Amino acid sequence: MYIIRADGNAVIGAGHLMRCMTVAEELKRRGAQVLFLCADGQSASMAAEHGFESESLCDSVSGTGGRKEALQSELPAWERILKRRNCLQDNVILADSYRITDIYLEGLKRFGRVAMLDDMGQRRFPADLIINYNAPADPEVYRRLYEGSGSCVLTGSRYIPLRRQFGQSDYQVRSQVGRVLITTGGGDVNNIAGQILDRIYAAGKEFYLVVGRFNPCFEELNKIAESCNNVSVFHNVRNMAELMAECDIAVTAGGTTVYELAAVGVPFICFSCAENQEALTEYVGRTGIAGAAGAYHREPERMFENLSRLFDSMVSHREIRERFSRAEQGMVDGGGAERLANALEQLSRAHNCDCLERI
Repeated sequence: MYIIRADGNAVIGAGHLMRCMTVAEELKRRGAQVLFLCADGQSASMAAEHGFESESLCDSVSGTGGRKEALQSELPAWERILKRRNCLQDNVILADSYRITDIYLEGLKRFGRVAMLDDMGQRRFPADLIINYNAPADPEVYRRLYEGSGSCVLTGSRYIPLRRQFGQSDYQVRSQVGRVLITTGGGDVNNIAGQILDRIYAAGKEFYLVVGRFNPCFEELNKIAESCNNVSVFHNVRNMAELMAECDIAVTAGGTTVYELAAVGVPFICFSCAENQEALTEYVGRTGIAGAAGAYHREPERMFENLSRLFDSMVSHREIRERFSRAEQGMVDGGGAERLANALEQLSRAHNCDCLERI
């Protein structure tokens, strides 16, 4: 069995759960059995709504970035659930949480081989397989970190797990900017989307606000849309690639949506709203792939100033939008979920990671 440990809620957003569900969809398509184990009922329900078996480990563990000791307290629940399901051993586990500790990973190894998603590359984890699919991930850094560990490492944007809807795109940059997409992740407790709209709103354009299921400002944004006939709020979007393709510019937080926009080819401006988004945002700006407005979580006012300047420039110059669109599409190829599923399948068949070196 493939077991995925991930959460999604108002504080951490839905990104962790969504990227894991993309890999799970590929595994399920191949006939594999996939089980999601989540910290709370809210996260487990989200996985269930997407057609996956799921269980809550402990409703008292919120999964919102709390104490790491709370994550380790889940281990007895793992044993109870897997014993009841008659699958205590020989599983492949994909873990995705910033609260993961060495003790927790060692505990998971009782139930099978362990892969984990690591966005930071700052220390070595005792897992069988480490995955950092971010474009800025430095293979040499990971080689040094894991040299002699026996772990296998997959790095780089060829492993970005994008949904199948992002596989093909014939996006064309239009002469004028008519529609603007604003998306800030599944949580957005500070209503960054609303603040962005305030800064770049113009009567002659349509604004699409994509609001995640955990957004506490959903009603507030809906009221704005009701009072402005050129503002629309979208919730629980099933075909995000199609919605993106309708837009001429996008403004996004620096998570997985960056890669989705890149796959479609929509010129975008990104910003970071957490430490784990900084490297991607900086990389996108430094390489000229798209616009980078800076760090909301460090200097919000400066970020908004940069964003307004970049937005005005992109609206005024089609050649900038065309350059960004071309550069973005060179960053992703849409095959990441398939490659990760291949890696997890090989991990399930191997007693060690040697075979993964050929992926």
